[in-house]
Amino acid sequence: MSGGVVITGASTGIGEATALKLDAAGFRVFAGVRKAEDGERLQAKASDRLRVIQPLDVADQDSIARAAAQVESELGGEPLRGVVNNAGIATGGPLEALDLDDLRSTLEVNSIAPVAVAQAFLPMLRRSQGRIVNISSIGGRVAQPFAGPYIASKHALEAINDVLRLELIEWDIDVIAIEPGTIATPIWEKGSSQAGEVLGKMAPRMRELYGKRLEKFSKVLERQTKRGAPPEKVADAVQKALTAGRPRARYLIGDAYVLLALKTVLPTRLLDRVFYKLTS
Repeated sequence: MSGGVVITGASTGIGEATALKLDAAGFRVFAGVRKAEDGERLQAKASDRLRVIQPLDVADQDSIARAAAQVESELGGEPLRGVVNNAGIATGGPLEALDLDDLRSTLEVNSIAPVAVAQAFLPMLRRSQGRIVNISSIGGRVAQPFAGPYIASKHALEAINDVLRLELIEWDIDVIAIEPGTIATPIWEKGSSQAGEVLGKMAPRMRELYGKRLEKFSKVLERQTKRGAPPEKVADAVQKALTAGRPRARYLIGDAYVLLALKTVLPTRLLDRVFYKLTS
């Protein structure tokens, strides 16, 4: 497969698996990472085609602009086939007790950065009729407690994905959302420690109100993550999204089907009680 693909957040998990999958398929992969050691580890697993963009901070427009210039220079006229917006962070806790800076930073990385990345690379994608693939989440369609910043950011990304898809029809640029359910990746692996950090920052009254449910939620999250689909499942979907003659607008992965079915079938109030029972 000829042509280049840019992937943000390729240090671990879904980003790393996708970079290696597309590299093995013959793409010229440009993998964005923030730390040199992550880039070195990824490069050691890949072919000589893969190029590491380091550092690529998707919350920094200058960093994105430098990455776009590097990709265009190294492609040397070869088409850019796609951009995969994968970089993301997960923050949580009760919204009532939330540090608003955590909400702002999560929205910046998970929702605003994909727009900034798209803006930087669209001139190249327009020339090649390439594609934009946004790694969203079933959380962008089904809300869950104690993950408010992440859930809000993915709901926003779903809307951005749909608007961008509509706006780019004129140039035959497909915009595709990947909607994983629970995936066994580092972003969710430290449920207990994250819950402990959140509890440690909460005021005593907030700990009294939410502590038990938050601890229960962290245990549920850990169990789900251990049973989660491997990140390679998401990488497979990304490859399909980039190579299919008529890609789907959305690709659901793993238990995302179950959560979406529950939301479709159950009345809202009943689904609310289901989530409450899981955390009480």
